[in-house]
Amino acid sequence: MGNETTARDMETESVKSENSSRSRRSRGHRDRNNYRQHSHRSTRSGKSRNKNEDSMAPFQTAVTITPDNRDGQEVIEVQILPQDDNWGENTTAITGNTSEQSESTEDVSNWPGEPDTGLSFICQRYFGTILTYIISIAAFLSPIAMVVLPKIGFFPALSNNVGIQNNGKLLLCGAECKGLLVSLAFKLVILAAGAWAVFLRKPNATLPGVFLFRATVLALTLICTFANWLFYIVQVTENARAAITPEEYVDYKALVAYASSLTDTLLFIHYLSVVLMEIRHQKPAYYIKIIRSPDGASQAFSIGQLSIQRAAVWVLEKYYTEFPIYNPYLERIPVSKSSRKASSSFKFYEVDGVNNSGMQQSNSRAMLAAHARRRDSSHNERFYEEHEYERRVKKRRARLITAAEEAFTHIKRLHNDQVPAIPMDPHEAAQAIFPSMARALQKYLRVTRQQPRHSVDSILTHLANCLSHDLTPRAFLEPYLITDPVLQNDKEQKNVQTWALICEELLSRPIGDNVCFQLRQNDVSLLCTIKKLPHFNITEEVVDPKSNKFVLRLNSETSV
Repeated sequence: MGNETTARDMETESVKSENSSRSRRSRGHRDRNNYRQHSHRSTRSGKSRNKNEDSMAPFQTAVTITPDNRDGQEVIEVQILPQDDNWGENTTAITGNTSEQSESTEDVSNWPGEPDTGLSFICQRYFGTILTYIISIAAFLSPIAMVVLPKIGFFPALSNNVGIQNNGKLLLCGAECKGLLVSLAFKLVILAAGAWAVFLRKPNATLPGVFLFRATVLALTLICTFANWLFYIVQVTENARAAITPEEYVDYKALVAYASSLTDTLLFIHYLSVVLMEIRHQKPAYYIKIIRSPDGASQAFSIGQLSIQRAAVWVLEKYYTEFPIYNPYLERIPVSKSSRKASSSFKFYEVDGVNNSGMQQSNSRAMLAAHARRRDSSHNERFYEEHEYERRVKKRRARLITAAEEAFTHIKRLHNDQVPAIPMDPHEAAQAIFPSMARALQKYLRVTRQQPRHSVDSILTHLANCLSHDLTPRAFLEPYLITDPVLQNDKEQKNVQTWALICEELLSRPIGDNVCFQLRQNDVSLLCTIKKLPHFNITEEVVDPKSNKFVLRLNSETSV
């Protein structure tokens, strides 16, 4: 009996515990259902609020009409309520995460920093320039020093002999010697201007290899300067030792002629540098095809005889001034709702609950056939999606142009006219007319994926600048309608742009036919292919003057 009672008690407790656990599970299930319903309602309300907020313009206006007791008229006060700066960035989110190694296009600003601030880069950038400055300045000052040093007594033996034999006078310089000095002065001025234009310019690129022509010219300048100084010192010291008669040490004209000959040599070296570094590559010898990845933008240009590394610099100059802006947000065309519904996967259900292998095989074959049909029709879907996107862009563009033209009609420049309205400066006028076209501009920037590039402050600054210079609405819309050049993008306006040059050939070698190299910066790469221009054979063909006469043929079917 005791055992039976204990067993019944244990069974009762187990039943109670089971009931209590069921009640807890049911309460938890109800709580989860309530939470899901509440979250669903909150999501719907949030979506409706977001929809209302998206339909609103970046600036909202509140118009208040109050009667004026003084004139018996109404005064309209326009209050502009600005939103935050991210008015265009919180509406679209495009991600390209298909694997663990892929990155979102939203993370453009989080790309790794470029190695353009280290000590090695600074040394590489300025070492060549500093060395060029030192050699150029030393070569330019050498003729002046050769003329001035004997006058100030830099050579004691020569100065003492001259002072004893010529009653304390300095080295004499006659009319011919003075003519040489004037000629030397003009040559030095010309050499200074030419050296400043060719050698003393700030370089626009830091090359990985040595610029052979520039290094050759600097080496010639250094060798010429050192050799002339060596012979000059030997000549001056020998003349000082051999000074016996007054005619020996009065020959100051020889030193001036020697300095003038050095200046002539430097001028010829400068002429050689102009031919090799500035003129040689001006004649087109090749054409280069530039293809940008990943968007496939391409252009072709004619190019002269350059080295591979200098051709890379030339390509980047063309890229930043003539290529359109790369927009990673346009890599994916927005898919319409009908396409999303059509892309849903098929599901098969067994109503009778019979699970046989034949039914599974037939279901798998049907699924594979459906996927094959969808894959075959993917090009058709892509065509209609692109067509729909172009239609939306044209529609938003037309609305934006119309809104901008209507907004500009409300602004009039004052020319010392007495008007009852309160005059405004350009920034206040821009804030006054911007709300009327803000919605159209926001929709256009959203559909063209330009919101990250244009903030409200930048748009207002540009609008105020256009109003102050009396520009038209089309001129105001130019940065938003035209997406080139690349330097128009604020994110590309940096002091240093670092690119990686990839080529199988030596970078200091000249370009040639079928040479290919690549430039890379983050996700953007430029593939450059070089082809040689053909030789054009122009022949003359003489037309017989007798064959240049015509006669009018008339028949019944011809009406004149």
